[in-house]
Amino acid sequence: MSVEAQTPATAGGDAAREMASAVLRVLVPVVLALIAGGIILLILGKDPLAYYGFVARRGLFTWGGLQETFTRMSPLLLIAAGLIVAFRAGIWNLGGDGQFLLAAVVTSALAPALIVFLPKGITLVVCMLVAIGIAALWSVIPAILKARYGVNEIITSLMMSFLGVSFANVLVKLFFRDPTTTVPQTVTLPVEDRLPRLFDTTIHSGVLIALAVVVLVHLMMTRTAFGLKLQVVGANPAAAIHAGLNVARLTIATFAISAGLIGLGGAVEILGVWGTVRADWNPAFGLLVVPLVFLARFNGYGVIGFVFFFSALMIGGESAARRVGVPQTYVLVLVALLLIFLAVVEYLDHQRRKRLGA
Repeated sequence: MSVEAQTPATAGGDAAREMASAVLRVLVPVVLALIAGGIILLILGKDPLAYYGFVARRGLFTWGGLQETFTRMSPLLLIAAGLIVAFRAGIWNLGGDGQFLLAAVVTSALAPALIVFLPKGITLVVCMLVAIGIAALWSVIPAILKARYGVNEIITSLMMSFLGVSFANVLVKLFFRDPTTTVPQTVTLPVEDRLPRLFDTTIHSGVLIALAVVVLVHLMMTRTAFGLKLQVVGANPAAAIHAGLNVARLTIATFAISAGLIGLGGAVEILGVWGTVRADWNPAFGLLVVPLVFLARFNGYGVIGFVFFFSALMIGGESAARRVGVPQTYVLVLVALLLIFLAVVEYLDHQRRKRLGA
């Protein structure tokens, strides 16, 4: 048989093996994390099968719980989309909580004011655009410090996040407070003026917006010249400069897009679920999504699956916490175990590739 005839088959076999390896690199850490999490529960005197059973039933196998899972996905997906843009460009935007919360607070104050004299559709669109702008604006300082002076964005974005969370609470308590309530909160947007529900469910249309944004971000980063420029900057800034790319401008643009999408997540959460923001409210979704983006390897399609899995864990974990007596935050332990085993599997795979290469 000729070499030409063997080449396509060999290439196909290599592609299949690579795909199987990629699937295993995801499934193995998940399985190991669930096993390790079960062992920890046994040590604590809890029944792991009962815990996982409650999580699965509530988060996946009841219609009400499944609706809550899809609803919870909306803000997480939009935050993930923003982080994918930043991380693929080599930028650590860890200011998501401040960007999310500021956008949410401004949205909660703006929507009830606009709905008085604007149609519902226009009000919702304007609020989302303003939320994107507010969050992008809040990222300007770390963006400029990174682009112009090379200041580590991990420090500056975290600093701006803490400041943003505090400032958002000040806005709720002093400037946007509803005078008719005893608990400090913004004016509540009526349920009928929020994002429309899908059919006869409690799932709001924000989940469709979030899914569309994630897909568009994935296509932008993998199929467009702009996305490829961002990835070049992330892979090798020096090479990007030699190639004639304006790294400073691309850095600022990356921060703005990333923060804007995270801010959109804040707007969707308010317009779809809460309708108001109470003082000291902070779901802290920003840092929660970071490991999910890493688990998905910055892949937009992959992150949809991980966000769905994590959302089901969050919803089911709330029920399991009451039934089994395990803290709701135990879900974060599972995520931490996932990251640990992911790192181990990645290291072993890297060593295997080095041996094969040698």
